Amino acid sequence: MSGRSSSIKPWGAGIALLLFAAGGAVFWNLPRSAIPEFRSVRAEWIPSDAYLLDRNGEVIHEQRVDFSARRSPWMPLRTFSPALVKAILAAEDRRFHDHGGVDWRAMAVAAWETLGGRKRGASTITMQLTALLDQRLARHGGGRSVRQKLGQIGAARKLEHRWSKDEILEAYLNRVRFRGELEGVPATALGLFGKEASGLDEAESVLLAAILPSPNVGAARIARRACAIAKAAAFPLDCGDLERRAEMALSHVERPPPPIALAPHLARQSLKKRGEKVRTTLSTPIQRRAIQALEQQLRGLKGRNVRDGAALVVDNHGGEVLAYVGSAGPDSRARQVDGVRARRQAGSTLKPFLYALALEKRYLTAASILDDSPLDLETRTGLYVPQNYDRDFKGRVSVRTALAASLNIPAIRTLILVGLEPFHERLWNLGYRGLTQDGEYYGYSLALGSGEVSLWEQVNAFRTLANGGLTSPLHWLADDAPGERRPLIDPRAAYIVGSILSDRSSRALSFGLDNPLTTRYWSAVKTGTSKNMRDNWCIGYSEHYTVGVWVGNFEGDAMHEVSGVTGAAPAWLEIMNGLHADLPSRPPAPPEGVIGRRIRYADALEPEREEWFVAGTELAEVTAPEAPTPRIETPADGMIIALDPDIPARNQKLILRARPARAGMSFLLDGRPVGPAETPVKWPPEPGGHVLKLMDDRGRTLDLVKFQVRGMR
Repeated sequence: MSGRSSSIKPWGAGIALLLFAAGGAVFWNLPRSAIPEFRSVRAEWIPSDAYLLDRNGEVIHEQRVDFSARRSPWMPLRTFSPALVKAILAAEDRRFHDHGGVDWRAMAVAAWETLGGRKRGASTITMQLTALLDQRLARHGGGRSVRQKLGQIGAARKLEHRWSKDEILEAYLNRVRFRGELEGVPATALGLFGKEASGLDEAESVLLAAILPSPNVGAARIARRACAIAKAAAFPLDCGDLERRAEMALSHVERPPPPIALAPHLARQSLKKRGEKVRTTLSTPIQRRAIQALEQQLRGLKGRNVRDGAALVVDNHGGEVLAYVGSAGPDSRARQVDGVRARRQAGSTLKPFLYALALEKRYLTAASILDDSPLDLETRTGLYVPQNYDRDFKGRVSVRTALAASLNIPAIRTLILVGLEPFHERLWNLGYRGLTQDGEYYGYSLALGSGEVSLWEQVNAFRTLANGGLTSPLHWLADDAPGERRPLIDPRAAYIVGSILSDRSSRALSFGLDNPLTTRYWSAVKTGTSKNMRDNWCIGYSEHYTVGVWVGNFEGDAMHEVSGVTGAAPAWLEIMNGLHADLPSRPPAPPEGVIGRRIRYADALEPEREEWFVAGTELAEVTAPEAPTPRIETPADGMIIALDPDIPARNQKLILRARPARAGMSFLLDGRPVGPAETPVKWPPEPGGHVLKLMDDRGRTLDLVKFQVRGMR
C-alpha cells in the first residue's frame, strides 16, 4: 500500500534503485503486455445479472443468472460517492494523481522495510489494475514473483500513457476484487451495505476501502484499518462506531437484495444470459400499483384463508401488457406459481360470452324474459340441479338483469337455447385453450364456469368485448408487433353485453348499489366465484384498459365466505382507479345495426327503460309468456349414451321428458311416434344416431334434439 510514509532517507531510495537495477535482466525478458483500449475493457465487463426493462427502458426486474461471481453494471467515475473515491485513494494510492503509474518513493520504502523483515505493499492503483487486466501479472498463492512485479511496473507505465487518470480509476473501482464472490465496488456496496456505490457515506466508504488488502480478515482488524484510513482522509469518524458497523456489514455480506424485483415470473421466462437486457411493454408505475393493490387486499383477507392473488393489466387497442403480477400476498406459500398463467375454474366470468352468442344468433334480446326458477336436468352423469349463488330464485327476469346480476338458472336456460357445442367453440376461439374436451364433457355447468381457464385468457377474452368483438393476441415483449385483429364476436352483441356489464342499476338485484364494481367513469365488469369458493375473479374494461384480478390459494384450499365482489373486486377497483386518475373513460358509441328503444313490460315486470337491440329484433312492449316454451329436457342435445353390457338390454331404459309438459304434446323419434309427452316416456335404447322431436297438437315441431346410443346390438 502506498502513501503510508511521508518521507524516506536518500540512501533508502538508492538501495531501492539498486534492487530494481539488479532485476533489469528479468524485466527486459518479460513478455510485452498488450494494453487494451479503455472502451473495450468497459464494453467487455458483463454483470452477473440480467435485466428486465419496462416500456421506457427503466429496469423493472433484476435477476442473477451467473453464480460464479457477483458483478454489478459498470458505473462511470462521476457516479461513485465522492467519499468513497477519497477513501480508496487514501488507502491504496495517496499520490495517484502525481505519479506516472509507479510510486517510486513508496516502492523504495517498501523495499527497505522488506529487507528489515517487515513486509509492505507498494502497488499503485494503476499497477493493481494491470493485474486485473492481465492474468499473467495476477498474484497466485503466496504472492507475486519478481518477474511478475517487474511486469506490473512496465505495464503500469504503458497504461498511464494510453489511459487518462479518470479512466484508470474508473476501471479499478469497477473491477477490483473483494471478499467472497464480490467483484467491483458497485457489487460490494450492495453486498456489504445493501445500497448503491453512489450513496455510500464516509463510514461505509472507509470500511469498504479497509477490506481491500486482506478481504477475508475479521471485523476487528478491518475496523482498525478503517480508523486509520478515516484519519488519512480527514473524515471525523468514531473508531468504536466503525467497529460496530464493520461487524454488522460483514455479517450480511454476499446477500444483497435485488434493487428492483417487480416482475419475477416474466423475468424467469425471459432472462437467460448474464448482462442481457430484455425490454417489455410493462409500465413500472402500473406494475407497482397492481402489486400494492393486491397486497393490500390480501392483507385484509388474511382472516378468511386467502393467501394468493394475481393481476393482469393490458392496453385495449394494441394488446400490450402493462402490468403482470404472477403472485402477490405476504402469506403466500407458493410464490413461484404464476397465477396469470395457472388455470382455475372460471365461475360466472364466462356468462357474457354465452349471452353475446345468444344475442348474435337472435335467440334473445336484452329485453327478453328468462325464468329464474328451480331447474333439474338429466345428463349422462346423472341429474344436474343448478343453484344461484345466494340459493334464492328471482322468478322471471330480463336478459339484462340475468347477466348483470349473474343469475345461474337463466344462464343454463340460455345455454340450452344456444347449444353446448356452439358455446364451447366460441370459448375456444376466444383463446380458452384449457377447454380441451368437447362441450358434452363439461355439460351445462360450462355456463357457470366449470372449465379451467387462466387469467391471461380471461383478460384477452374481455378485451375482445372492449374492442367491439375484434380479437388479437396479447404481447409483453417490446419487439413483438401487435397481432392482427380479426372479428370474432358480432360488434352489435359485444356492444349490448358491454352495456349490460356497465349497468349499475341492473346489477343491484344481486350486489346492491354500493359495491366495488361501481366506478366514477365508464367501465364494464364481471365477477366470478368457483365451486366451494376456491377461486374468485374480477375482470372488466374501460375505454382504454382491461384489468383482471384473481384471488384464492394456489394449493386449492377453499376461502371462507369470499366472493368475487369481496375478494378480487376491491383490488380491481384500486388498479382501475389508478389508471383513470387523470384519464377519462367514455362509453363506446353504438355500432351500426344497434337500435335504442324505450321499452315497457306489459305486466310491469321491470321498470320502463331505454334498451339496445340488434336491428330487426327491437320492440316497444315486452309481454312475458304465461309459461316457458316447451323444450325437450332429456335427452340433452348431443348426448352420447353408452349401453352397459353387464345389464340385460330389457332393463335399460332412456327417459324422454319434456318441460313444461302440456296436454296434446307428443314425441316423435326418428319419424315414428313413441307416445304423448305429458308424462315421461321410457324408451328401450337402440344403438345408432337418433333425432327426437317434441310436437304440439297441430303437428308443429316445438323442439328437436339429436343424440347417439352406443353399445350392444
